[in-house]
Amino acid sequence: MSKGREGPAAGGGGAAAVLLRYLREQNRPYSAQDAFGNLQREHGLGKAAVVKALEQLAQQGRVREKAYGKQKIYFADQEQLPAASDTELRGLDEQIAALSAKLQALQQSCRQMEAELKDLNSSMTTPEMAKELGELKKDCKSYTEKLERIKSATNHVSPEEKEKVCSEQQLYCREWRRRKRMATELLDAILEGYPKSKKQFFEEVGIETDEDHNVRLPTAV
Repeated sequence: MSKGREGPAAGGGGAAAVLLRYLREQNRPYSAQDAFGNLQREHGLGKAAVVKALEQLAQQGRVREKAYGKQKIYFADQEQLPAASDTELRGLDEQIAALSAKLQALQQSCRQMEAELKDLNSSMTTPEMAKELGELKKDCKSYTEKLERIKSATNHVSPEEKEKVCSEQQLYCREWRRRKRMATELLDAILEGYPKSKKQFFEEVGIETDEDHNVRLPTAV
C-alpha cells in the first residue's frame, strides 16, 4: 500500500520538465526544499521526485547547481536563456531605478515610523498620565494648605528682629574667635617651657578644646 499519492507530474520526466520550466520562468535560485514547497500543491510533486529531478537536470547541464555547506541551490543556466534586447534592457534599468527609488522612500518612511514608535514607547500611557496628574494634584493641595498655615501663623519673625539676631551672632562669633586666639597664644607660650607634650599638659590642667566636643565656629553671615 502506498504511503502517499502523487499527481501525474510526479514521474521523473514530468517532474524535470516542470522544474526546468519553473526555474527558467522565475530565473532565481531555489533549494530543493523551496522548489518542493512552491510546486507541491499545484503539481503534486513529491520531495524525493523534486530532489532527483533537480540532480538529473544539473548532471545534464540544463540547470546550474551550487553547494553552500550541506545545502544545494539550483538556478537556470543563463546561457540557455534568450538574450534580452536593448529595449528590454532599458526597460529593466528603468524598472530597477523605479524600484530603488521606491525602496529608499519606504526605508525613509520606516525610519520615521521607528522614531515615532520609540517616542511613543518612552511616553507615559493615558492611565499612567492620569495617575501622575492625581499625584501632582495631591501635592499641590498639600503645599497650598502648608502655605496657608504659614501665612496665618502669628509667630513670624520681623525683618528688624532677624537683623538683630544676625548682628548678635556676628558679634559673638568675633568675640569667640578673639578669645580663642588669645588662649591659643597663651598656651603656646606656656608650652615652650613645658617638658611634656601638649596633650599631657591639657590633661594635667584640665583644658578642653572645641575640637574635643566637635564644636565649630558658625560660618560668617
